[in-house]
Amino acid sequence: MTAILTSVSDGIGTVTLNRPDAMNTFNVELASGLSDALRTMEADTSVRVVIISGAGKNFSTGIDLKEYLSKERHEIRDFLALMDRHNHALAAMTKPVIASVQGYALANGTGLALACDFIVASDDAVFGTTAVNVGLICLEPGYQLARWIGEKRALQYVLTGDLIPAHKGKELGFVYEVTSREHLEETVGNLAKRLASKSPLSLKTGKRGFASMSGLPVDRAVEAGGELFAALAASDDGREGVEAFLAKRPAVFRGR
Repeated sequence: MTAILTSVSDGIGTVTLNRPDAMNTFNVELASGLSDALRTMEADTSVRVVIISGAGKNFSTGIDLKEYLSKERHEIRDFLALMDRHNHALAAMTKPVIASVQGYALANGTGLALACDFIVASDDAVFGTTAVNVGLICLEPGYQLARWIGEKRALQYVLTGDLIPAHKGKELGFVYEVTSREHLEETVGNLAKRLASKSPLSLKTGKRGFASMSGLPVDRAVEAGGELFAALAASDDGREGVEAFLAKRPAVFRGR
């Protein structure tokens, strides 16, 4: 069974974690395949939005602990670097990425979902930085959680391993929408279609802008954002969007 499945339809690319019998845990094949699939989706000009989903009952319950235990001490660092490689791929992506989450999203599974731009979760979804419960610690997933809810609150979840139900995740601000499991695919698809209808250049500028402004003093952040916005405003898509709005007609975006 292939650990990662991919498909592209109507500008929407889907990457599916496909180890359902192992709760979509990260082994070498899944981790390397996920990073490769994300880079392929980024390079594919026909793809405007990417969805990451998990096959079966759960999104992902983290790293495959049996594979971890099979590694010699000198192999651990490289093994764990591979488990985290998707973070670099996601951080470099200029297209919106939606995590479609059902069941458990724990440890590295939570980290993966949090590294996406949107999380749409079924009402039975549960998140958690749970590695502390097996004598490890969720540093990378905890970092991703801190980006959404703040460092102190995230540290509390990392140190306790407490679970976060989907509705609590929405209350905390990292879950975008909660729906029934029955309607999860439809809800994610509708969001993906909305995003795909927008200017890809606008979306790219938004992602690049937030990344470049992060952590800067206000004056430098405003300057950096202003440069990117000016470039967008001078683009064909920028002018087309405004002209279409004023003319009360649908815009035709070409990504330039």
